[in-house]
Amino acid sequence: MASRAPKHFILSVEDRVARVRLDRPERKNPLTFESYAELRDFFRDLVYADDVDAVVFLPNGGNFCSGGDVHDIIGPLVGMDMKGLLAFTRMTGDLVKAMLNCGKPIIAAVDGVAVGAGAIITMASDIRLATPEAKTAFLFTRVGLAGCDMGACAILPRLIGQGRAAELLYTGRSMSAAEGERWGYFNRLVAQDQLEADALELAGRIVAGPTFAHGITKTQLNQEWSMGLDQAIEAEAQAQAICMKTADFERAYHAFVAKQKPVFEGN
Repeated sequence: MASRAPKHFILSVEDRVARVRLDRPERKNPLTFESYAELRDFFRDLVYADDVDAVVFLPNGGNFCSGGDVHDIIGPLVGMDMKGLLAFTRMTGDLVKAMLNCGKPIIAAVDGVAVGAGAIITMASDIRLATPEAKTAFLFTRVGLAGCDMGACAILPRLIGQGRAAELLYTGRSMSAAEGERWGYFNRLVAQDQLEADALELAGRIVAGPTFAHGITKTQLNQEWSMGLDQAIEAEAQAQAICMKTADFERAYHAFVAKQKPVFEGN
């Protein structure tokens, strides 16, 4: 990653895992215009980061993210013209696009409040862990807006089903952690004092694998929703042929023959 530290969130990189957390715990970590843009740029640049193979998005101060800041975002939006509003909504959508297209698996570790754009960040992640105290709400209707924000109407039904997504997006109510796990939104629930450790352990398992191939997997997971079955099978044939030319594939073969565990290097 670039040496310049972000101004609007906390970033550290260790053992090829980037740890990200918002940095306004006293306000339950709301987003601002600046933090939206900086997160978008971070995930865009991640495509070219050779020292990062996975991301863990962590809570701070017992909460994940309380969405767009009422004073710093919602207030100014009320006075904007249509051109300015569309520029803002496109910019927020670009954060989701950047997360989907960054080429690296993203794990969201959710505790406390994850609402509005905070819920969207968890939704756009690849894997979600949560504490029993986590509360996730797509609360856009509660501020007079549609539920179709930042890709919610496209992605959320794929995760939990059309009817459940419709209920959450129409009512804006909180989804409890237990509901989220039962519906398949959360991969699993973990104790609050174990959340960060479990998320980092999972990230460690991922980065120990064939990371070039993981990038291919992420691409296919995202692209195949818009493909027919014949297209998807052909796309996977091409993707797998590419992976068969990697050194990691050859390493795995030699390790198998020698009855050893393969050590992948991501190339």
